[in-house]
Amino acid sequence: MTGLDTNILVRVFANDDPQQSPKAKYFLSSLTPSDPGWIGHGTLIELVWVLSTKNQVRRDEIARILDHLLVEDTLVIDQTEIVEEALQKYRSGKADFADCLIAASAKAAGCARTVTFDRIAARDAGMELVQ
Repeated sequence: MTGLDTNILVRVFANDDPQQSPKAKYFLSSLTPSDPGWIGHGTLIELVWVLSTKNQVRRDEIARILDHLLVEDTLVIDQTEIVEEALQKYRSGKADFADCLIAASAKAAGCARTVTFDRIAARDAGMELVQ
């Protein structure tokens, strides 16, 4: 298994670098189910941030990209079930993906609640607003 840095995924999905994008696509195509790439939560959070802020990718397209990563048999997503839950909240609300993943991770860890000052995260990611 090979860990994947965010910049590999950004080059593939943003297709924004004439030298690195083809190399990243080739590398991903070389992965196999028996020798997959591994993607951690930090990588996913950073990927969503870069695509949404730097590349102006729409929220629905980011959700489709995350869906693709989750079903690809040559990739292993850290704690897939937690990412799937976070993606569901991200898709259905306005909270940032990072907030959705934080709330889903805390829930999976056994936390009774996740507190925040962020009203949107409280409303859409399943957190509780601290007053």
